Amino acid sequence: MKAWVPTALRLILLAVLVAFLVNPAWFEPVFKPLTQNGAPAIYNQGSLMSLALQHLRTVAIATAAAIAVAVSLAILVTRPAGAEFLPLSRSLVNIGQTFPPVAVLALAVPAVGFGEKPTLIALFLYGLLPIFENTLTGLTSTPANVVEAARGAGMTGWQRLTQIELPLSLPVILAGIRLSVVISLATATIGSTVAAKTLGEVIIAGLQSNNLAFVLQGGLVVAALAVLIYDVLSALERMAARRMGQVPASA
Repeated sequence: MKAWVPTALRLILLAVLVAFLVNPAWFEPVFKPLTQNGAPAIYNQGSLMSLALQHLRTVAIATAAAIAVAVSLAILVTRPAGAEFLPLSRSLVNIGQTFPPVAVLALAVPAVGFGEKPTLIALFLYGLLPIFENTLTGLTSTPANVVEAARGAGMTGWQRLTQIELPLSLPVILAGIRLSVVISLATATIGSTVAAKTLGEVIIAGLQSNNLAFVLQGGLVVAALAVLIYDVLSALERMAARRMGQVPASA
């Protein structure tokens, strides 16, 4: 298969997604066979575009917070002064994987109320582990001879971290971020159970009214966003790897 075919398919997917979010009525004939008793074929309880943007906003905020905390923790435990905190850090970042997101929502609602806040807490905790573990892997696998050469050149610890270790680790860190984002995109749908504005509203509305068209619309939009964002982050990962000379320029 020619190299341009996957790119063309992604562009088609993006075009269809944008068209659906901007003017979903165009797609009514596609979803109409999935409805019963004259039920609406297109979600009509709000703007799909608005819900998609709010869904992405929630994921972006939670991911940014997870990146800041997970990367900072990984840096701390890979320094001599913080190495003893590695077991504690692993326990902290595993909290999100230990408790299901629904349980985190249930615990967070009494503390912060309904809406976006409990969803942000659940996504933040759920997104920590892949970013932390990949950052840890990247920093600990930096070639020792490169670090020693930088030390011999008179670079300070901060300079070695920011100019050598983090740049060399960036492809691995991006892989962890990619995984975290895709997990959060899917998990964010449950935020609508606590009144957060996400695409989960569309799915829940479909389940409540036994309207398969609504359920499919919410699921397909989330899936399309996940595929497109996954591809973008994969491209950034490959770009970073090429800049670090870790893969051939033609890859």
